[in-house]
Amino acid sequence: MEPGTEPGTGTGTEPVAPSFTEALRFWAKLGVISFGGPAGQISIMQSELVERRGWISHGAFMAGLNFAMLLPGPEAQQLATYIGWRLHGIKGALTAGILFVLPGAVLLALLAGLTATHGETVWVAGLFDGFRPVVVAIIAAALWRLAHRNLKKPAAAAIALAAFAALALLNVPFPWVVGAALVIGATSMRFRPGLFAPAALQGAPPETPPETPHAPPSPTRHGRRLFRLCALFAVLWVIPVVAVIAWLGWDPWAGIAALFTKAAFVTFGGAYAVLPYVAGEAVETYKWIAPGDMINGLALAETTPGPLILVTQWIGWFAGYHQPGALSPIWGGIMGAALTTYVTFLPCFLFILAGAPYVERVTANPYAGAALGAVTAAVVGVIASLGVYIGQAALFPGAATGNWFPDPFAGGLMLAALGVLLFTRAGIPWVVLAGGAAGLAARGLGLSG
Repeated sequence: MEPGTEPGTGTGTEPVAPSFTEALRFWAKLGVISFGGPAGQISIMQSELVERRGWISHGAFMAGLNFAMLLPGPEAQQLATYIGWRLHGIKGALTAGILFVLPGAVLLALLAGLTATHGETVWVAGLFDGFRPVVVAIIAAALWRLAHRNLKKPAAAAIALAAFAALALLNVPFPWVVGAALVIGATSMRFRPGLFAPAALQGAPPETPPETPHAPPSPTRHGRRLFRLCALFAVLWVIPVVAVIAWLGWDPWAGIAALFTKAAFVTFGGAYAVLPYVAGEAVETYKWIAPGDMINGLALAETTPGPLILVTQWIGWFAGYHQPGALSPIWGGIMGAALTTYVTFLPCFLFILAGAPYVERVTANPYAGAALGAVTAAVVGVIASLGVYIGQAALFPGAATGNWFPDPFAGGLMLAALGVLLFTRAGIPWVVLAGGAAGLAARGLGLSG
C-alpha cells in the first residue's frame, strides 16, 4: 500500500490523500502558526488534518499521538513527522518535521542576536523585567494542571516527590531520574498492574488498528532495517559535529553536541522536564549563560512558533557567541544555534522512522503505558524543581548574595499572570507579551531595574 492511501478508520469516512504539494503548503503554514505549546499545536493538527481536510482518520491520529507521547522529544513535532510519514513516506516525514521547527528556529535566532547586541538598552531590559515573572507563572500553572491530572494515586505522588527531592536536594543527574521512573513503571506491571495505569496516553488506540503505509517487516528484516537506520543517523551526527570541531576547535562545540544530544534522548514529558538538567549544565558546568539569560530565552521561546524545546537553541546561540573561535561573535552565535538545533532534533526523526511501522503494536503495549505513567508522575516533580530554580532567579534577585527579600514588582506580576493563566483562556504568548509591556512601563516609572 502506498503512502497516502490508508483506509478510513475511526471517523467512518475515507481519508482523502493529498498531493505532496498540498501537504507541503500545509506543513509550511503550520510551522508559522504553531503557537500555544503542544496542546495548541496538536489541536490545530486534529482540527485541520482529521476534521477539516480528512487526510488522516481519527484512529490513526490518536495512535500517532499516543506513540509520540511514549517517545523522548517534542510530541507535537513528532506527531507531525509521523503524519507526514503516513501521507508521503520518508520525504513526507522529513518535510513535516523540518517545517514544524524551521520558522521558530529562525525567529528565535534573530531574537537572540537582537538580545546580544541590544540587551543592555532600557527597552530590551524592561521587556525582560516583565518576561521573567511571567515565565515563573507559566511553570506554576503547568505544574498545577499536571499535578491535578496525574497525581491521583499515592504511588504517582510518591514518584513525583522522589523526583523533586532527587533533583532539587540531592543533585541526582536528570537522565538517572527518568531512567528510574521508566524502570519502576514497567516493573510495576508484573506486581501491581494498576499502579501506573496508562491513562496518561490521551485516548486509547482504536478497536480496529488503522493500516499503515508500510506493513511491519518481519523480525529479521526489522533488525536489519533498524541497524541501517541507526548507522545512517550515526553518520549524520558524526560528520557535521566532527567537521565543526575540526574547523572551530573543541570549545564550546563539543560541549554543545554532547549536551543537547543527551538532552534529546531524555526529553520525556516535554521541554519543562528537561530544562533543569539543561540549565544546570549550561549555567553551572559550561558557564555559557547566566540564570537570568535562561529565563529570557524561555520567555521568548514561549512567544515564538514551534516546540518549546527550541529554547535549547537560545543556549547554543550564546555559547557560540561568547566562544566563536575563528568566526565573528554573531556568526559564532548562528553556528551555535544551528548545531544545537541539528543535534536536538536529529534523534526525533530516528525515533519516528524506526518505530512508525509498529505504532499500533507499541501504543497497545501495557508495559509501555505503565512506564509512561511513571515518567509522567516523575515529570511533575521535575517541573517543580524547575520552578524553584527559575523562581529563585526571577523573584529573588539578591539570593546569590544571601538577600532573600523578593522583588515586589516581580512578585506582583507573577501572581497576576498566574491568575490569568489559571482562570481565563488567555493564550501564553499574549500573557508573555503583556508581561513585557508591564516591564516596560515599570522601567518608565522607576519601579524596576
